[in-house]
Amino acid sequence: MLEKIVSKVNEIVWNPALVGLLIVAGLYFSFRTRFVQVRRFKLMLRSLFSRQSPEKGISSFEAFCIALSGRVGTGNIVGVATAIAFGGPGAVFWMWVVAFFGASTAFVESTLAQIYKFPHHSGYRGGPFSFIEHGLKQRWLGIAFAIVTVISCGFFLTTVQANGLSSAVNNAFSVSPLISGIALAAVLGIVIFGGVRRIANVASIVTPFMAAGYILLSLVVIAFHIQDVPAVLASIVTNAFGIHPVCGGIIGSTIAMGVKRGIFSNEAGQGTGAIVSAAADVPHPAQQGLAQAFSVYVDTLLVCTATALMILCSGTYNILDTKTGEILFAGAPELGNNYVNYTQTAVGTVFTGFGSQFVSIAMIFFVFSTIMAYYFYAESGIIYLFRGKENRYERIAIRLFQALMLVAVVFGAVKEADLIWQLGDIGVGMMAWVTVVSLLILCPKAIRSLKEFEQAN
Repeated sequence: MLEKIVSKVNEIVWNPALVGLLIVAGLYFSFRTRFVQVRRFKLMLRSLFSRQSPEKGISSFEAFCIALSGRVGTGNIVGVATAIAFGGPGAVFWMWVVAFFGASTAFVESTLAQIYKFPHHSGYRGGPFSFIEHGLKQRWLGIAFAIVTVISCGFFLTTVQANGLSSAVNNAFSVSPLISGIALAAVLGIVIFGGVRRIANVASIVTPFMAAGYILLSLVVIAFHIQDVPAVLASIVTNAFGIHPVCGGIIGSTIAMGVKRGIFSNEAGQGTGAIVSAAADVPHPAQQGLAQAFSVYVDTLLVCTATALMILCSGTYNILDTKTGEILFAGAPELGNNYVNYTQTAVGTVFTGFGSQFVSIAMIFFVFSTIMAYYFYAESGIIYLFRGKENRYERIAIRLFQALMLVAVVFGAVKEADLIWQLGDIGVGMMAWVTVVSLLILCPKAIRSLKEFEQAN
């Protein structure tokens, strides 16, 4: 009964209208900003590595690392595998599309978050709930969004990450999911009880290290299958549009899965990137918008693409007979719904006996840092809800939430993957609906901020 209810809600939230809205919004923001994600690429890097020390809050680079740690996680390893499994290799193309246009969406939401941020004793806070209240003058909707953020990030999305980690560790080391969940909850508790400064410090060290290490290993795997790369890239494009007759029947699923997994991974338009952007102490709002736009590129165009090429080139998902050039679409049915095994098997084709273990180790870092970011998002929602009230109530609410989130980690680790992923999709979809509509209305403020910043730089 629970699975049926979750599946029905997922269908309602992720209907074709949301898929279309995300693509159209990205196109609209790209044209309104005159494709700032391409035109100002160098300025993105300058904004990211600004040396100015923050007086209050965190630096632009620390905010980038927290946001990137939220983006680079299970979605990059397991999410890409599920996109290919259900939508075929063409889903990867639509993930690229979402990332390219989503970079402009990330710019708009992060710039608005800076404009409407508010001070707190722990530093600056804000996000969609703040610019919905003060920009749209709809406090009730801001409250509703904050509640959805706490539920989605604190529980739904957290269970997805914990499930991906427990599956990977069980595949590689035969460790019980329950033990993996308890261990993850214990280590996570040490960090989140230390507050935003400890989260920022850990993210700024772990995130660049884990992303660079994973990309480096993927390049080695792809290099061993380099002869298949041209054919695989061609199949990604042709399958994206249903050009091949075998692929034509799943074109709707291809686009939907590409967009869904793309937004799950890079979070552009979901609102979470805006929440961490509000915490940054930067000289100008557009500076943080540019820094967050770059994080979308790193997440999808680098890390997700690395996973996809490993899976497709290694034959984990057999789309191509390299001798005849015939598209097979055989898939890998023996892997079942243990989607992380797609990536583990791909790495294992080069690093025999070590592929499963390496992906498991990568998942530990990815999941830990991602849940850490999810905690920050949810905590910011709680701070918004209790703003103006006695500090004592805020502290009680945060402590209660911390305990429940650690329980959610253990719950997610032991549940079946399909149910967990649907809960995660519901959380992402609910946040995306509210955020994107708000961004479309408030976009002119972000455009004015960009013009001011460009004139000064």
